[in-house]
Amino acid sequence: MRRAARPFAVSVGLLLALPAAPAEAHTSLPAYLGLNELAPGTFAVIWRIPAVEGPPPAIVPVLPAHCTVPDIPTEVELPGSVVTNGVVACGETGLAGQTIGIDGLRVTIMDALVRIQFADGNSVTQILRPQEPSFVVGEQANRRVDGWGYFRLGVDHILSGIDHLLFVFGVLWIVAGFRRLLKAITAFTVAHSITLGLATLGFVRVPPAPVEALVALSIVFLAVEITQRDRGAPSLTYRRPWVVAFAFGLLHGFGFAGTLSQICIPPGVIPLSLLSFNVGVEVGQIAFITAALALFGALRALEVHPRPWMQSVPAYTIGSLASFWFLQRCAVIFG
Repeated sequence: MRRAARPFAVSVGLLLALPAAPAEAHTSLPAYLGLNELAPGTFAVIWRIPAVEGPPPAIVPVLPAHCTVPDIPTEVELPGSVVTNGVVACGETGLAGQTIGIDGLRVTIMDALVRIQFADGNSVTQILRPQEPSFVVGEQANRRVDGWGYFRLGVDHILSGIDHLLFVFGVLWIVAGFRRLLKAITAFTVAHSITLGLATLGFVRVPPAPVEALVALSIVFLAVEITQRDRGAPSLTYRRPWVVAFAFGLLHGFGFAGTLSQICIPPGVIPLSLLSFNVGVEVGQIAFITAALALFGALRALEVHPRPWMQSVPAYTIGSLASFWFLQRCAVIFG
């Protein structure tokens, strides 16, 4: 592939993504609504929304009209989220066959995961999106732990997390040769799968704010590596791509785990949810890599020849955006 085509592709893609980049980097975490049946028709409710800079997202759960709230809910601010706990009484009608939704979700870019645990051991898991902000709870025969929901959550998380995608894009840009690229992507995948599993299973606990700041810093590192290669100096990522990809993959895995930490997954379904979510992340990542390589191939076939000054645009665009994220996230930590 001509090296001239790659800067053009990266520049166009990044410039198109810039208007939405800061928001998506911070709102890819989902909201979570959990309903745990304490007695027939009575549910303990946990409503968790990710903490963001500025006003919190104006989204609220909408339960069936016959459900009542006997006591005033309590609200607690935790690191990275705001949690509201309460109880709802839905009587003999219960929730089966009823509609549950999230008001205000249509005007956001975040998803919401709803999980209902019934007293008989059955459960329902459903992903709600801006275009699908409500669903009808299935009858008892259809209640199940929905691995497909966690899979879709994984796909959505990676494709809406532009910081993670920029890191992968940086690796694609630096590493030459299919076999070297395959080793680097495999190392990144193995590494983030390790830390995602360790964090989700509770073996390792890392505060989310420093992780997000370091994820941004890892992208700054890759931007510097790109400038070195453009000057003809072999960078560490070019010489040892799998080492860099594995090291930063461990870090990004903790970032992925932040999504699952937002939702209270019962111990009995952690293996399924973890596996489904991780597979979703990998499928989304593969889709992104395939699209990027297809773009590179198309530009090569079209023999695109951008101006020489565009050679430096990708590195400085990636570096500037990642530096902004890093400073913004450090302000959250120390502010």
